Amino acid sequence: MLVVRHPQSPLLLLLVGGGVFVLLCLVLYSGGATSVTRSFTTSRPWTRPGGSSFTQDTFNQTLGFDTIFVVSLPSRTDRRDAITLSAALSGFRVEFIDGLLGKDVADKAIPSGKGQQRLPDASVGSWRGHMNAIAEVVRRNVTSALILEDDVDWDIRLKEQLYSFALSSQILTQPLARTAAEVYADPTFPRPAINSPSKVPDIALNNPPAVRAPRTSPYGDGWDLLWLGHCGMTFAHEDSKLIPKGRVVQHNDPTVAEKRYLTTWTKPDKLKEQYPEHTRVVHHAQESLCSLGYAITQAGARSLLYEIGLKNFDAGFDLLLAQFCEGGGRGYHTCLSVQPSFFNNHLPVGPKKGESDISDHGEGWTEVASTPNTQWSTRLNFEALLAGTPPKDQFPDSTA
Repeated sequence: MLVVRHPQSPLLLLLVGGGVFVLLCLVLYSGGATSVTRSFTTSRPWTRPGGSSFTQDTFNQTLGFDTIFVVSLPSRTDRRDAITLSAALSGFRVEFIDGLLGKDVADKAIPSGKGQQRLPDASVGSWRGHMNAIAEVVRRNVTSALILEDDVDWDIRLKEQLYSFALSSQILTQPLARTAAEVYADPTFPRPAINSPSKVPDIALNNPPAVRAPRTSPYGDGWDLLWLGHCGMTFAHEDSKLIPKGRVVQHNDPTVAEKRYLTTWTKPDKLKEQYPEHTRVVHHAQESLCSLGYAITQAGARSLLYEIGLKNFDAGFDLLLAQFCEGGGRGYHTCLSVQPSFFNNHLPVGPKKGESDISDHGEGWTEVASTPNTQWSTRLNFEALLAGTPPKDQFPDSTA
């Protein structure tokens, strides 16, 4: 049978083709996930940068890392549900690594020195849970991974924050462009020389030096660990012989609350003392307190597995991680951090005893949920994000 096919209208084909092209562009721009943050504006402009570059991988579904692990007890289904929803609403994906209770770790599985006493079960469980995640990074041979605690919260604008952090990390660890030798913007990197200055000028993020483009990570090629979630941090001490002194400063950061809202376990609080309102600083880690979230490279993970997994377990995991960064008996490694922290502990409404699996918070009741240092908290904005309405600002400006 002869079938006669009538030619399609050129105008119709043009309209259909144009519609498909626009739809494809939208999917590529979003990285396959809906980004609710683009629906909102602030008094200070904060938008995704234009153009295309390796650094924009911070906007993908793993935040520019190969994978994202969350260390979590299987029994804490409440925390797993909250992290799952938080990540989905923020446009990235996570994978859970089973933590375990310290009492379930055998004495013979804990590397100890002669005559060393076993640490409390809470410390043992925390250490082993993180070592499970680090060992998985090594086993899979991934280039980099972000490892989070299961009770953390973050700002709705996390991807934009990490984009700026990636630029800052590159400035501190990538060689300067158009130089044959390995010359860095920070004259004390990678190690302060004998005649290095005790202080170096701050580098403004809005006026950065040109550095070589990274090849392995949007955060640069020269880091071992990025300490992105903590309870307190200090800048490199002026007399430090190992920690580089460079800092990249971002002024007028719309995701940093006024100083009266910012909290830290580190005293004195040099961020508040030395910088104006709404300032974020990226720097080399020193005197870090608690590990709520950190990223590691493959090389860093292998070193961690040896230094903290196979050598004497004689302190809490957080302290061992600090030694890993600072050369305190675990070698020196390049560790960058940020103030204020990107990841912070969320305290939900409910019994205080549920706030921690490693310490006793008493029998009281938390009446109002909160997350320190997190202006547009994802956890506190679940209802707004699900409904597509403007988010609640936990720490509004005094002039707002």
